[in-house]
This record gives sequence, structure tokens and C-alpha cells, in this order.
Amino acid sequence: MAEINLFLIFLGSIGFDLLIGDPRFLIHPVQIVGFYIKKISDYFTNNFGENKRILFWGGFFIAISSIGISFSLGKLIELSYVLSRNNFFSGLLIFFGLSSCIATKGLISSVKEIVELLESKEINDQNERIIKDRVQRIVSRDVSSSSKKHLLRSSTESLTENSVDGIFGPIFWIFIGILFMKFSVFLPGPLSLGFSYKAISTLDSMIGYKYDNFRYLGFFSAKIEDFFTFLPSRLVLISLPLVSAKVNEYGSIIKKSYLDGKKYDSPNAGISEAIFAYISGIKLGGESKYNNEIIEKPIINANGDDCTEEKINLICQLIFKLQFLWIIIFVLIYFLISSLI
Repeated sequence: MAEINLFLIFLGSIGFDLLIGDPRFLIHPVQIVGFYIKKISDYFTNNFGENKRILFWGGFFIAISSIGISFSLGKLIELSYVLSRNNFFSGLLIFFGLSSCIATKGLISSVKEIVELLESKEINDQNERIIKDRVQRIVSRDVSSSSKKHLLRSSTESLTENSVDGIFGPIFWIFIGILFMKFSVFLPGPLSLGFSYKAISTLDSMIGYKYDNFRYLGFFSAKIEDFFTFLPSRLVLISLPLVSAKVNEYGSIIKKSYLDGKKYDSPNAGISEAIFAYISGIKLGGESKYNNEIIEKPIINANGDDCTEEKINLICQLIFKLQFLWIIIFVLIYFLISSLI
């Protein structure tokens, strides 16, 4: 009975995120784990900045402790809910906790806000600063000197990459947690895996870089994120064409997307960007500025169009459709497994 209620809470949390997003009156779990990561990272970089070995193992400690704390908190709430026979307060914590792991409304709203500003009749110096500030919030590259064309590309690349990290990755691992708890309440559950994945994603976005001290401090964080995002990114690759107008080109699009995506250093980011690029017909990649250095990213879909407001809106629609498809598939899998055990 408890696992059925957890599944219903999971479905409700997805709906809540789509409609409301993250309530401002609640402290977001990412803020807490982000504060912890920042403090510990600063300690290691400020005191051992020249010692690669200490930074390397310090990064291991940061990654394991952040994930461990997140997992333990989620597991305690799950056990409280199940062992108290579906306590309302614990159920509420799980509901808001699961919703906080999914960032559909937040991510899409942020990008659409940028698109609306870029579509305004007149972009003066003040509006341009506001737009660049909004784009900078969702990307790690430096966009201070970017053109409108580059701002649109940066926003699109962030949207397509973070759709996996912020939406489909958490949904996948939360669902795996629900299936685990059908077999034992002591196995990793939806909230413990959801919180863990969110911690992994936050670690990667904060310290998982390949320059300066981060190449040592963030090594483990980046590798762990690669591992836990591997399956969700490939599920997006094979399922996104099913909700698009190009479903009749299914095999060809997946092959092209996979080959282009493999050009990226990240085993996942390129894959997720590529499948959205081919389906929406846009070109991604090219020059970007990171830490005062120009980096040439591999080109994805070289014959595609430039990113436009219309293309971004199309990608947002695809994300909504794919999320709905995943929910249907997960419901079918859940009841199929339930009928077999």
C-alpha cells in the first residue's frame, strides 16, 4: 500500500512542478547542498590550492559527503513515512521533496523569459544588460560580450543539456526508487535517489570543471554525474523522436545525434543537445568563452538553422510532450511489475 501511495505522490509532484514550480516560501534542497559544497570547496582551494593530491582527495570527500547527506536525509523521510503507516506530514515532505528535484517549470520559464526579452521591440543598453544577466544565470560560459545570436544559442544549449540534468534524470531515478521500495523499504527509495541525483547534478555544476583547481577538486563529481546521467540521456535520445514530427526518420535521427553527440568531452551533454538539435532543425556548438578563454565546441547538426525564438518554443513543447510520454510509460511499467510480484 505504501509504495502505491508513493507512486501517486510522485505523479502529483510532477504535476505540482509543472503548474507551480518551486514555492518561494520553502528553502530549496539545492540551496542547502550548494551552501555546503561552496564552503568545503573554498576551504580546500584557499588552503591547499597548490597541492593537487589534497585537492583530488578533497574533491572525493566533497562528492561522497554531499551525496551521502542527501541520500540519508531522503531515506530518513521515506522510512518515517512508511513505518508510520503513511503519516501525512512525512508524505507532505516527500511530495515537496520530489517536486523540488524536478525543474521543468523553472528551467522552461527561465528560458522563455529570455526569449520574451529578446523579442521586445527595442533592446537598449539597459535591456541588453538584463538579458545577459538572465542568460548568465543558466549557463557557465561568459556571455558579457555575446551577440543576440550567441545568447539564443547559449540559452538553447543550456535548455537542451539541462533538460536531462533537471527533468528527465531526476524523474528516471525517482521512478527507480519507487520500484526498489516495492521489494524492500530499506532499499534506496524515490526521495533518497531524487535527493542524491540532485546533489550529484549540483556538484557537477559547481565544481565539475576542467580548468584551474577544479580539474582536481571536481574530478570525482564530474565522473559520478557522467555515470548517473548516462542512462537518462540515452533514454531521451531514443524516446524524443517518438513525440516529434520526425518520427518517420527515427533511425536516421538517432544515428546522427549519437555520432554528433560523441564529439563532446561529456558522454551525456552532447547526446542530449544533439537529439534536440536534429529534431528541431538547429545548429549548435561553436565558439564560447570560458574563464577568459575561447573554447571551440564541436558543431552539432552542421546543416541546421540558427537558434531562434520559434525554435526554442518548439524545444519547450517537445520537453512537455516527452515528459508526458515518460509518465505514461512509467505508469504501464509500474502496474506491470505490480501484477507480477
